[in-house]
Amino acid sequence: MTKPIIRPETPEDVAVIQAVIESAFLGAPHANRNEQFILAALRDAGALTLSLVAVVDESIVGNVAVSPVSISDGAPGWFGVGPVAVVPDLQRRGIGSELMREALARLSEQGASGCVVLGDPSYYQRFGFTNNAGLVLPDIPPQYFMVRPFGQAVPTGTVTYHQAFSAPE
Repeated sequence: MTKPIIRPETPEDVAVIQAVIESAFLGAPHANRNEQFILAALRDAGALTLSLVAVVDESIVGNVAVSPVSISDGAPGWFGVGPVAVVPDLQRRGIGSELMREALARLSEQGASGCVVLGDPSYYQRFGFTNNAGLVLPDIPPQYFMVRPFGQAVPTGTVTYHQAFSAPE
């Protein structure tokens, strides 16, 4: 497999990104099957800070989305990563990692204070995400909610994702 090209999404990519997300989360036990609707709602609300696609052999095979989060202590410049998706037949080949590294690099370059993620600690810890007892996402087991500051102090409080994360089907 050739190394993926990581680039920002274009309007022409939207339908393919939706199909990639649907297929990536179809059999995932932790998914709630609304990930593609979350991304669409973020896009419609103008709350999609970053959406990158991975292209292999001229086909979009992965996507990562980043959107702003609010923290109850008022800390500015914080973002949430997700969803992150790769088509099932190309998972575990480093494409998701390439997407994550590029998204984090772009956030840092843009002056973000840091980002949070909800997911598998064994996966996200490789990108510098750690648990922090002072930063919580209500009703979520703390081991699955992680933070990665970009040289800034980690805020303290409750994190709120954009309302698009409650997007219905």
